[in-house]
Amino acid sequence: MSPSLYVTNTHKINPESVAMAESCSKVLKVPFIPRNKRPLNALCPEGEEAGFLVVSKNLELSLIYKGFELFFHPSMSKVRIKALQKGQNDPMLTAMDACPGDSVLDCTLGLGSDAIVASFAVGASGRVVGLESVPVIALIVRHGLQHYRDKNEKINEAMRRIEVINADYLNYLKTLPDNSFDIVYFDPMFRKPLHKSSSMEPLRRWVNGDPLSMEAVNEAVRVATKRVVMKEGSSSGEFARLGFKNIVGGKHSPIAFGFIITGKGEKAAL
Repeated sequence: MSPSLYVTNTHKINPESVAMAESCSKVLKVPFIPRNKRPLNALCPEGEEAGFLVVSKNLELSLIYKGFELFFHPSMSKVRIKALQKGQNDPMLTAMDACPGDSVLDCTLGLGSDAIVASFAVGASGRVVGLESVPVIALIVRHGLQHYRDKNEKINEAMRRIEVINADYLNYLKTLPDNSFDIVYFDPMFRKPLHKSSSMEPLRRWVNGDPLSMEAVNEAVRVATKRVVMKEGSSSGEFARLGFKNIVGGKHSPIAFGFIITGKGEKAAL
C-alpha cells in the first residue's frame, strides 16, 4: 500500500506558488496543507506514513518522503545526448533502431531520462509519448520537461516535445490501434536491483514494481511497426522469459537492451 500524499509549500511562499500548490492538490485529488513554517512531519496525523509534494517559491516540484527528495532532472540523458552529438552510439537507440521521424511509446516513463534521449533521436518530425502510472510522478516529470532549462538547447527542445500521460501501460496499449507507434519501450523495475542507491529509495516506494507480463509484450508487438525494446540487467532471465532474443549491450555494462523485431516496419531481421 502506498503512503498517503499531501501537497504543501516550502517555507518561502508567494501567491504564484500557493496557487500552484492548490492546483496540484486538485489534479492529484489530495489535500493541500499550508506550511505555515511547520516541519513536514507536523502536517499530518502522528504516526501516519506520508509523502509530500512540495511546491517551491520558484514553482519547482519535489516529492519528499522519509527525508528523501525526488525531483525532475535530465540526469544521464545530458551526458548521452552530448555523446551522440560527438558521433558516439547509444545502446538503447541501437536496440530501438530509432530514426528521425519515428514515433516512440515509452511505457515506463519514470523520471524521463530515456524518453529525452529518444526524443532527441527522432527529432522534431518524430513523436515521443511517455506513460507514467503514478500520478504524482507524472505531474512532477510533466512539469519538469516543460520548464527545466539546460544550457544545451537541443536538450530543451527534446524535453519540450515529450507528451506525458498518466496511465497504466497495459490498459493504454489495449486502447491503441494496430501499428500505431514505430517503437514501444519498457524499462520495468529490475527484478534484481543493480545496487542500493539512496536516490532511488523514494522512487521504489512509490512505483508499481510488478514484472512485465507476456500480455503487455504481445500488445506492444501488435502496436509497434518496428521494434519492442526492454531494458533490464544484463544477466536477467527476463529477456528469455518474455521472448527478447536480440540483445544490445551487457558485455561491459550491467545494463542491456533486448528487442523484438515485429517485421512490419523492417524488411530484414537480424
